[in-house]
Amino acid sequence: MKNRLSWLQLLLGCFFCFAVIAPLLSMFLTIDTVHLKSVFSNKAFRSAAYNSVLYSCCSALLSILLGGLAAWCVNRSNIKLKKIFIAILTLPMLIPSISHGTGLVILLGANGILTNLLGLQFNIYGGLGIILGSVMYSLPVSFLMFYDILKYEDALPYDVAETLGINKFHQFKDLTLPYLRKPLISIAFAVFTMIITDYGVPLMVGGHVKTLPVMMYEDVIGLLDFAKGSVIGAVLLIPALIAFVVDYLNRSEATASFIKTPFCIRKNKKRDFFSYLFLSVISVFVLLPLLTFAFLSFVTKYPMDLSFSVNHVQRTIEMGGLHYLINSLLIAFAAAGVGTMGAFSTAYLSARAKTKSSYFLHLMSITSLAIPGIVLGLSYVLFFNGSWIYGTLAILILVNMVHFFASPYLMMYNTLNKMNRNLEDVGMILGVTRLNLIINVIIPQVIPTLKKMAVYLFVNSMMTISAVSFLSNVSNKPIALMITQFEAIMMLECTAVVSLLILGINTLMQFAVMRE
Repeated sequence: MKNRLSWLQLLLGCFFCFAVIAPLLSMFLTIDTVHLKSVFSNKAFRSAAYNSVLYSCCSALLSILLGGLAAWCVNRSNIKLKKIFIAILTLPMLIPSISHGTGLVILLGANGILTNLLGLQFNIYGGLGIILGSVMYSLPVSFLMFYDILKYEDALPYDVAETLGINKFHQFKDLTLPYLRKPLISIAFAVFTMIITDYGVPLMVGGHVKTLPVMMYEDVIGLLDFAKGSVIGAVLLIPALIAFVVDYLNRSEATASFIKTPFCIRKNKKRDFFSYLFLSVISVFVLLPLLTFAFLSFVTKYPMDLSFSVNHVQRTIEMGGLHYLINSLLIAFAAAGVGTMGAFSTAYLSARAKTKSSYFLHLMSITSLAIPGIVLGLSYVLFFNGSWIYGTLAILILVNMVHFFASPYLMMYNTLNKMNRNLEDVGMILGVTRLNLIINVIIPQVIPTLKKMAVYLFVNSMMTISAVSFLSNVSNKPIALMITQFEAIMMLECTAVVSLLILGINTLMQFAVMRE
């Protein structure tokens, strides 16, 4: 049995080598010293690199501060409507990053809703727009990571500190900060990497301010300069690899802990008032762009004619919207179904079937965490070009599965590691086959995790633009890429329709699958 499991582990490990490592190697093989010198000596490249680092640092810092404070307000106050605030703060995760840039243009552009309403002299294009859009895009991730950390913090040390008369400042300095130190490092790198590798927001609101992902996108899509794109892709791998190593080291050094004492939150009107105020302001910040999509989708022509109309919906359908929506749904359902089964099988083989190949399989399974979507997409172009799969829906399903595989895998891996280690041994003694044990004992216990995995894969496959932008054509294009198409011809009303449609489908899927 162990030999059979080892072969299965090696087989899956080889699949990841083929689907992740080989495409990356093909990208690196297109790079030579001539291309390196050409790119690094280019002033535009150095300017884009500087912009990427500068605005990503500013955006990440703001996102971490706002996300951490929002998580504290939810976890450490007695306010009501906590579930509603959590739902609002996670809504931006359900639309593509470029939609956040679109929302800012609709609100604060030269002819934006708030610009006209308040008479603002405001230029959203440039560094400020990139920072605002990137904060909106990354805030849900920052909030959820902090929320999870604070939710499972042990209250016992704080109770002891209160008994000893230690004031709040010293409790924060000596208890909270040490507790947050390692998670904060992981959050900082995760948020920074998420922002610096995104091209949706800067493409929409960057204006003359170019970032490395936008430069890579323009070189590959506009100029078909794959060699230059490969160099920029290799540069973008650096922060992602650092984030991967830091997160992996933190994860491997972590020890299991259990909450022994839940927090008993005392009455404090000032704290609760501040929490209501802060969460309300952040919620408005999050909801405004989303509400503008609904407004702009159903007016005749903003700002000249605000009467109700479905012309933009009809125009979106006429330009292929229905066909591209079907493509997206097929990709998302296939990635969710096959990806969930694959992630469960891989997690079981690496977590429950300990052999010499287990660590290799685990390492291969989380490798995609270190690869930005735009880099993975380019590597797939170079590796699969000319093959039967290239230009089909299958390659988009594959790239989405690989791109988003690591997170669902880790969800199941952690869940299976918490289960009794002796289940398989007991089953063997009782004459129960491993397959029957998995079907009748393990799967019923992990159904909530399976649902989360499926929703994660579906939602991200519906809204991603980075991994699929280089691989799509007229026949297999997903609907999210219509946003870039409409943006290029300044049809903002139609971009709003597409963004609203993606938001609605993803929200419906989350509600349908995750409801109790």
